[in-house]
Amino acid sequence: MMNSYVFGALSLLLVLSASAFADGPTTKPSSVLDFTVNDINGKPVEMSKYKGKVLLIVNTASKCGFTPQYDGLEKLHEKYGEQGLAVMGFPCNDFGHQDPGTDAEILQFCTGKYDVKFDMFSKVVVKGDSKTPLFDFLINKGTNPQFGGDIGWNFNKFLIGRDGQIVGRFASKFKPLSDDLTKAIEAELAKK
Repeated sequence: MMNSYVFGALSLLLVLSASAFADGPTTKPSSVLDFTVNDINGKPVEMSKYKGKVLLIVNTASKCGFTPQYDGLEKLHEKYGEQGLAVMGFPCNDFGHQDPGTDAEILQFCTGKYDVKFDMFSKVVVKGDSKTPLFDFLINKGTNPQFGGDIGWNFNKFLIGRDGQIVGRFASKFKPLSDDLTKAIEAELAKK
């Protein structure tokens, strides 16, 4: 009797072990380039396509006191894009419900009001238990000990080096064309 229980338990353990490896081993992301996100049209984008570029990842909102920063972000895109900077806007409705629209409405707003040409992505969640994995990585003290911590409001800016590692973080109050941010961008762009 005992042998049948042991055999049954071992069989179940083998089935569970086999199913755990069916999708291949899971690895923890080690850089921003390990993620896949959806663009604002809902198409998957592998972040690895940005390898070798300096990234500025921003959680944006359309109805916020900081919304005019879209203009400065577009100016950064125009000034530094050909040197290797990729500005990336991730709409977020987590703070004050300041981006309640659909992705299509957000895109229409950004391009119509601010003539945004930099890459925009689908709406994300940046706080709470259901954080978008990319933002969980960005704010996690385990993966980002120097710049980790919760996002306090819209238009937080994460500066990512050409290797996909986080090299800086700028709170909402830092305008895109501020000396602190532009100097940090230029320093990263100078690294080849």
